[in-house]
Amino acid sequence: MPVWEAAALIAIGVVAGFINVLAAGGSMLTLPLLMFLGLPPQEANGTNRVTVVLQSVSAVGNFFRAGAAHIGLSLRLALPAVAGSLLGAWLALHVSDVLFEAILITVMTGSAVTMLLPQPRLDTRPLTSERLTPLIYVAMFGIGLYGGFIQVGVGVLFIVVLYRMLKIDLAQVNVFKVLIVLVYSVPALAMFLWFDQVRWSYGLLLAMGSMTGAWLAVKVNMSPRGALWIKYLTLAVITAILLRLVFG
Repeated sequence: MPVWEAAALIAIGVVAGFINVLAAGGSMLTLPLLMFLGLPPQEANGTNRVTVVLQSVSAVGNFFRAGAAHIGLSLRLALPAVAGSLLGAWLALHVSDVLFEAILITVMTGSAVTMLLPQPRLDTRPLTSERLTPLIYVAMFGIGLYGGFIQVGVGVLFIVVLYRMLKIDLAQVNVFKVLIVLVYSVPALAMFLWFDQVRWSYGLLLAMGSMTGAWLAVKVNMSPRGALWIKYLTLAVITAILLRLVFG
């Protein structure tokens, strides 16, 4: 592997890990990057799961060392997501490369539009198990299905569901999000490994960067202006990637 490719994997990994923990959308950078470096779409999809798992381990560990709570509730929400992710990963392994790329372009476009929408008003009321309605479990299965299939933009879905349905604040959303993603991503990664769709050298370099980015994201208390810059920087990169996917 050329030095510039290794450097690009680590650098994009740092940015993706940082964005994933504080907001969402890191896989919109990492998955297309792996494809640009020559990996077939399904192999890039599987390799990206190495990054997601290790980045989530880093973020979860740092969140709970910082005093985050609700582990039990997070694990209850993760169970239907695991079932969905296994089905989603299996589906991803059985679609054509052309269809996968078309889905990727559609998802990235939709995620970029979603990032431009106004954020919902936060609600800091305490979260209890009584608020975990059957509809939330159905939503978790659906998000797990989507995450197992492609992962790109899955954090946006978590933000929408957890904000709108549980009415919890951003700090709680991030804790729930990274723990649920970790739990459902492990069996999804196992599925891709079973079908020999993981390139470890690429995945571990990307993960090295993303774990660093996740650690920084947990430590940094980002200002509203800083968050705005991150959002628009991400949108600029997404636009460049979309142009390359469509016209390249």
